[in-house]
Amino acid sequence: MTGSGGKLGRATVEWLRADGHEVTGFDLAGVPGPGFTRVDLADFGQTLDAFLSVTARHDGLDALVHLAAIPVNGLIPDAATFHNNMTVSFNALFAAHRAGIRTIVLASSITAMGFPFDEAPPALPVDESYTSANNTYGLGKVAEEAIAAQLVRWGDGTSITALRFTNVVAADEYATFERAGEPDYRRDLIGSWIDARDGAEAVALALAAAEPGFEVYNVAAPESGVAAPSREVAARWFPGTPVADDLGEFESLMSTRKIRARLGFVARHDWR
Repeated sequence: MTGSGGKLGRATVEWLRADGHEVTGFDLAGVPGPGFTRVDLADFGQTLDAFLSVTARHDGLDALVHLAAIPVNGLIPDAATFHNNMTVSFNALFAAHRAGIRTIVLASSITAMGFPFDEAPPALPVDESYTSANNTYGLGKVAEEAIAAQLVRWGDGTSITALRFTNVVAADEYATFERAGEPDYRRDLIGSWIDARDGAEAVALALAAAEPGFEVYNVAAPESGVAAPSREVAARWFPGTPVADDLGEFESLMSTRKIRARLGFVARHDWR
């Protein structure tokens, strides 16, 4: 797993190990030791070498979970965000191909589907068919998905699943929902959120259900992170935008219908 030291990465390592998997983490930050090796993923040689084997850590990998990235715009200059994330993701995906790793789960993002939604989406809830980038982080995610969709054909039996995560909330960050009644709370996220532990389970489900080909799933809590009913929120934020007739009372405006139907995803945590 790349990005094993991040918020989602830590939760996912814990989930997969509890599920019986042996997990080797690769990241810039962390204490080298059993289960973790410090790797500069911007260096293709280090990445490929780490995927092939690491003495005293592993002698080959069955699957790759690629979570490593600069997580948002603004931490470094915009072009640097794009260049770093694209380099790291290409290195990870291509090194996996060269190393014969045929099962890959890739972290994509809500930024690949319209975030921060200054322009109204074509319909609500927004599903995986809509792709729109409005900053360099999102542009990188769109490009990563496009690369994955082509690279998956290069090795027989390769499976790449891109998970479009929304804002990940850790177990100790629920105080943010004290603002859930504010009119524009999570407006840029169309009201969506995901508990880190549920995000980790989504990764596990994607690994378990991997089939040859490329697939994209939204990952969000099935119920929104705002207090008002979803139809009311949709009318306030996106007047005139078509809304599904069967939209649930508090259903997320970032659609989770596909991942629930195909992977059996059920969120175990709710802020309400």
